Amino acid sequence: MSRAFILVGAILLALLFAAMAGHDWASPGQLLQALSGDPSLGSQLLLVWRVPRVLAAALVGALLGLGGAIFQGVFRNPLAEPYLLGSSGGAAIGATVALLVPLGLPGGPLLAVLSFLGAWGATWIVLAVAGFHGRPDAAGLLLAGVAVAAMLGALRSFLMLALSDDAINLQVVLSWTLGGIQTPSWAGLALLLALTLLALAGAARLASGLDLLGLGDEQAHAFGLDPPRFMRRAVLVGAAIVAAAVAWGGLVAFVGLIAPHVARWWAGPRHGALLPLSAGIGAVIVTLCDGIARAALPPAEIPLGLITALAGGPFFLVLLARRLRS
Repeated sequence: MSRAFILVGAILLALLFAAMAGHDWASPGQLLQALSGDPSLGSQLLLVWRVPRVLAAALVGALLGLGGAIFQGVFRNPLAEPYLLGSSGGAAIGATVALLVPLGLPGGPLLAVLSFLGAWGATWIVLAVAGFHGRPDAAGLLLAGVAVAAMLGALRSFLMLALSDDAINLQVVLSWTLGGIQTPSWAGLALLLALTLLALAGAARLASGLDLLGLGDEQAHAFGLDPPRFMRRAVLVGAAIVAAAVAWGGLVAFVGLIAPHVARWWAGPRHGALLPLSAGIGAVIVTLCDGIARAALPPAEIPLGLITALAGGPFFLVLLARRLRS
């Protein structure tokens, strides 16, 4: 059986599990009844609240897996993770402003737009520090990203202290920064789907360049690739993909680390297959984790970022130990 059929089957099973999971578990029959247009309250709750959230979780996971594969290819480092370039800190700043500053605009779209702009802007700052117009160094980009992320984290804490009062609940900000898929409207879900398809198309255009970059700068240049220029373009594309993910899902760590590794073990290092496989595996991971987050401790909901960190932290340590030993 081909990898595509296996991956599609895994995604469908993950979607089914997540659609069933929750405070009140739904049976497959109830899901079919809801999708067929049943007007009962239970069916409407499934159709309006749970199904859009499950689909959004899959799309967010696909974006995170795709962004992780791009960053690991650019840095030629299997331990690279999308949030190392400060995009998470920038997104958190944007979300904090959207949630705490009364701008008089619709909250949902404003949160997505400001978190996206924050993540995108933080990446531009990192590129500027690391030498955007010169020859960007992978180690320099990572170090600049860690420093910018630390500064943005301090700024976010300051804003939370300065802007909060008795009328503003900081739990909303903390919940977003811990990660969690918010149920989108069908229009918002359509926008997220369009962005995901655009991200897949943009990543596909990077596949051959990432393969050449893995051969080393001299070999890549000999095959007609301009490594510095390509690296800057790939970093910006990857940052935009991660920014879209955090705009809809908050700060969900380690998915962008795990998904490309599983895809690489499965299909090898060629990015033509690695990029879409990473997206599909990321979709499976986030969809399953979101279902667990909703069903593990009813009626409370565990933040999605905590679930992925509990799974991804040991995974990262194992990879790090293997790399240090080798």
